[in-house]
Amino acid sequence: MNNNGKVYILGAGPGDVSLLTLKGKKIISQADCIIYDRLINNNILKFCKKGAELIYLGKKNTEGGFIQNEINKLLVEKAKEGKNIARVKGGDPFVFGRGGEEIEELIANNIDFEIVPGITSSISVPTYSGIPVTHRGIARSFHIFTGHTMADGVWHDFSVIAKLEGTLVFLMGIKNLSIIVNDLIKNGKNPKTPVAIIENGCFTTQRITEGTLENIVKKAQESKIKPPAITIIGDVVEFRNQFKWFEKKELFGKRVMVTRDNQQAMEMIEKIEELGGQGKSLPFISIQDNIEKIPELQEYKGILFNSPNGVEKFMDKLDDIRKIAHLKIGVVGDKTCKMLEKYKIVPDFMPKEYTIDKLAEKVVEFTEENDKILMVTSDISPENCQEYGKKYNRVFEKMVAYNTKKIKYDKLTVEKELKEVDIITFLSSSAVDGFMESIEFDNEILKGLKIASIGPVTSKKIRDYGLDVDYEAKKYNIQGVIDSIK
Repeated sequence: MNNNGKVYILGAGPGDVSLLTLKGKKIISQADCIIYDRLINNNILKFCKKGAELIYLGKKNTEGGFIQNEINKLLVEKAKEGKNIARVKGGDPFVFGRGGEEIEELIANNIDFEIVPGITSSISVPTYSGIPVTHRGIARSFHIFTGHTMADGVWHDFSVIAKLEGTLVFLMGIKNLSIIVNDLIKNGKNPKTPVAIIENGCFTTQRITEGTLENIVKKAQESKIKPPAITIIGDVVEFRNQFKWFEKKELFGKRVMVTRDNQQAMEMIEKIEELGGQGKSLPFISIQDNIEKIPELQEYKGILFNSPNGVEKFMDKLDDIRKIAHLKIGVVGDKTCKMLEKYKIVPDFMPKEYTIDKLAEKVVEFTEENDKILMVTSDISPENCQEYGKKYNRVFEKMVAYNTKKIKYDKLTVEKELKEVDIITFLSSSAVDGFMESIEFDNEILKGLKIASIGPVTSKKIRDYGLDVDYEAKKYNIQGVIDSIK
């Protein structure tokens, strides 16, 4: 027996996070150390447990990145530290992923390992482009090749490949595209054979260049195709116009920055990516627990929640749910209502307008004069208990369930992130403040970007900084923001 950790050689699939397998997600969420490459969707890293060590070992033709031998040694080193490691690769680890080489090194050092298959780009990327790699009567087989030569310069035998009747799929072949095309034609492949090159497959930045063997090199040069890209050769390419579906999604081509708390960002990112967009998390606020003790609830006649966070923090501290049985319960918004329903509680009322002011007004219908009302909020919630008390002849008391802390980054970091998005979303005024402080109030950085807001209060804050609001939610929740962008 040794104290070594275990290494999971794990395929993360292509660009779409939802194509990660359930087993892959489970292992990533439990791993002590994540070693990942450049071809994965970085949103997968949101599944990591708190405190996990993240190590990026991207290889771009080995220039400026780690070479394979160094990766192999690092896997052994981290395993000998007793850590369980998720070695996360794009696609499948055994389809030109060099997973076998890493396993050989693990075996040589008596390191336990497990292999987790991933969806290979050779079939998933064509699928997201509307190209079936096989089709009855057209292609009864498909063949996958690397587009790279071996270290010793050995190349494929195209005298055999050119005679294959099925679909040909070349991975990583952009650098050698002209050689591939010329060798196929030279060995008898019909120059009119359809070809498609797919860049950034399964991402919202996916781009397809179509042609034939005789003109695809010129078209690729005109399109300035860059890796990662795969090449599909065969008559199945002609199904693309009929079968394409990914590009028809409502947010296809849109890269959206989510600025809300990191723990909650994935919900919004998942909704964006379901619509074909690409979500990117850069939180400018964090949510921190604040409740030390729940007050004596028998003194109150009503309790009001103006956010899902308030419900969650309050219920986590409540030791006996029967203590709220006598209270009239009000909530702001669908999300707050749904959070309460998770605890098998149905609120008594929810105002049509999603504001704390309307919530205070509505509770009057369910209570009597001089009743005490507990408002469960955040430290920056805009409620005014004293004003409500005078207006409605009740005693309103505030309980801060959580604090909203601004997060600041250096300006260059934010600038770099903004270059990779088209739309930035704000779901709170505090996130706007954190963002503007990070960019040092330089509005020029946002030139060309669209701004989406969750509602009038946040929109006012955005406009106070001299910025335009391009999209404002009609319903003040995540879905409302996404609907406004759609």
